[in-house]
Amino acid sequence: MFYSALAVIAAILCLIIAYSGAKLLFRNSWILGWLRGMFGLSLLAMALIFAFVAFDIFTYRQIVKEQVIATISFEKLAEQEFKVMLANSDGLEKTYTLRGDQWQLDARIIKWKGEVAKLGIQPGYRLDRISGRYFSLEDERNAERTLYSFNESHLGVDVWQWLRQIKNTLPVVDAVYGSATYLPMADGALFEVSLSGTGLVTRPLNEIAQDAVGLWQ
Repeated sequence: MFYSALAVIAAILCLIIAYSGAKLLFRNSWILGWLRGMFGLSLLAMALIFAFVAFDIFTYRQIVKEQVIATISFEKLAEQEFKVMLANSDGLEKTYTLRGDQWQLDARIIKWKGEVAKLGIQPGYRLDRISGRYFSLEDERNAERTLYSFNESHLGVDVWQWLRQIKNTLPVVDAVYGSATYLPMADGALFEVSLSGTGLVTRPLNEIAQDAVGLWQ
């Protein structure tokens, strides 16, 4: 709800600025018309930026204690090639093809600090990418690599990246990566990925996944 509210606020600012810009552009006056026109266009451009900011924030979800954010299953297609089915917390499923021996899921996390954190506002997250890697150093250097990004930002508007760049100047918020530890891919394996305020935790859900993890440890 908190991140949806932020997105709504940004959307409202977008509408207010867009209205002000349009009003200036279409006012029937020739005095300082060019300046008004340029200022109006600037306001419309700013409104567009706020629109994309609102959309970017809306893709984040609030962390409520520890919660499952994804389940991942594997089907072997060939040697070191797997079909991966990923279902997120909203129940949406997507299929990918990963090459290698191990997989990793990454998430973007926005953490609140100081007085804001004391208000009880929980961190927010967004799934960022899934990737595969090879156990052999030679394969890792020479074989085909696979990585899929989720929810790529539009027109360069990326709130999380902005927060990363100015994190030393903002005492109340921080933008960090959360990564699940690299785990083995195996035919028929099923895993779940949970997220808490401290990061990502991956657990095997069936015997095949447990055996695969045991062999790598």
